[in-house]
Amino acid sequence: MYKLFVAIFFSVILFACKKENSCDYDPCGYVAPSAEIQAVQSYLTTNSIVATQHCSGLFYKIESAGNGKNATPCSYVGVRYKGMLTNGTVFDNPPSAVSFNLGGLITAWKNALPLIASGGRIILYVPPSLGYGNQAVGSIPANSILIFEIDLVAVQ
Repeated sequence: MYKLFVAIFFSVILFACKKENSCDYDPCGYVAPSAEIQAVQSYLTTNSIVATQHCSGLFYKIESAGNGKNATPCSYVGVRYKGMLTNGTVFDNPPSAVSFNLGGLITAWKNALPLIASGGRIILYVPPSLGYGNQAVGSIPANSILIFEIDLVAVQ
């Protein structure tokens, strides 16, 4: 009985580690609802903003492609960024670069940051379901379209 318990215990540990280290990620695997995509498109048109639509429904504008290493969903990234609502309210703007595991961030960031290399700059226009969805987070109301200006300063 003890041997069976030990075998099961180690099998679970190995399976968990293997899954945790997996970097399989499909950036087109989840697509925002068409109503959300249309709302972002309407905002862009109203404000004369030209942006590219990602297969997920996210819109982005690459201001600088960068010339360093590209991120993957499993990368640790160093970024400087500003997060805003469509009415111009800034909800986050750290004074210096911060580091994150990209895999732990909102879907929009996981989808967009691999599009640029270290040293690059991208602006994201995020449908609610690729951001925080129907949950209010801090000063961000539920179902908000989000705008992020992101400088990718490091990729590990």
